[in-house]
Amino acid sequence: MTAVALATFAIVVATVLGILARPFRLPEYVFALAGAGGLLVAGLLPPTVAWRAVAKGWDVYLFLVGMMLLAEVARQEGLFDWIAGHAAHAARGSARRLFSLVYGVGILVTVFLSNDATAVVLTPAVYAVARRAGVEPLPYLFICAFIANAASFVLPISNPANLVVYGERLPPLLPWIETFAAPSLVAVASTYAILRWTQRAELQKPLASAPDVETLSPAGRAAGVALVIAAVVLVGASALGRDLGLPTLACGSLALAAAAVIAGRSPMPALKHVAWGVLPLVAGLFILVAGLEHVGGIRFIADWLSKHDSIAPGQTALLAGLAAGVGTNIVNNLPLGLLAGAAGHAAQAPDKVMAGLLIGVDLGPNLSVTGSLATLLWLLAIRREGAHVGALRFLKLGALVMPPALVLALTALVLT
Repeated sequence: MTAVALATFAIVVATVLGILARPFRLPEYVFALAGAGGLLVAGLLPPTVAWRAVAKGWDVYLFLVGMMLLAEVARQEGLFDWIAGHAAHAARGSARRLFSLVYGVGILVTVFLSNDATAVVLTPAVYAVARRAGVEPLPYLFICAFIANAASFVLPISNPANLVVYGERLPPLLPWIETFAAPSLVAVASTYAILRWTQRAELQKPLASAPDVETLSPAGRAAGVALVIAAVVLVGASALGRDLGLPTLACGSLALAAAAVIAGRSPMPALKHVAWGVLPLVAGLFILVAGLEHVGGIRFIADWLSKHDSIAPGQTALLAGLAAGVGTNIVNNLPLGLLAGAAGHAAQAPDKVMAGLLIGVDLGPNLSVTGSLATLLWLLAIRREGAHVGALRFLKLGALVMPPALVLALTALVLT
């Protein structure tokens, strides 16, 4: 390995460790930008290559901004609190029924609004409902963490990582559904069954009371309509094979403007609460992956994929998915998704192998709290509410939930 390659790998590893550990509690994007800047300052990556890497992700940036706007408007107008409150009423005093209803809501939010929205917006609403119902919140909070990843490949819009892995090769809606319907179904069902079994002791306790549900405001109803419109528009755009970024941004902007006009207030508070730091984080990761590609790191993975997928694409899809699933818990799913996508494209991997990589990137993070951006956001959300889940406790639960779901999903992929 050359000195340039060693230096590049060292910077990438240090950057990923910084993103995960966050020394001095600095935002994740600080480390991503520092690593990207280190590659440029050290002359390890030409500026033109770095710029092309950043520009390549424009659709991802637009998608993220649009989804964050939709989620923030829904949060600000109390839409998710209203939905969770009605779920508690529908449970009719049964903790087990409430568990199933919250799981169903989590599926819908993840599928049509992305896994990050489930982690950031649904989690506080579920916590509030559980506390007011007089039950231990953690079994219901775990739903938000695990379903955010388990249902994140039902549709292309369900996880920003889907856009990162596939890039310009993102399949249209119908081929996507044909590929991922069976794996998604078994992943969601397996996660539900094991998660409910592990929480069975708490779920035997009856609900103390159903919390009162406040009437949804006109702005909240507008936010709900905007979400429905966004789901229809994005599913339509996906069905036509169009880019998803611009339609998502348009829907988010529409929701923000409508809520501001109806409520008669400035949209600035909602804009201030959007996690804008995600954008430089993703841009920095694009540059880091470009650095690895520049020194042949992507080519190494691509050669392995090319060597094996021509012999046994089903077996390669299974092995690649398992490796990606484990790898997300070491380096987080965003950088690993970028690496997997770049390697798959370089190898011109078959559709089944690319699908295996995506399932590993999306579902693998259910093993640990460091696995995905959504899980990290979930951890911050529950801490703000006063709940605490240690990394070891999550790992013990994830070790029961994730492996069966991942193996079953990849098996379903290979067999279909």
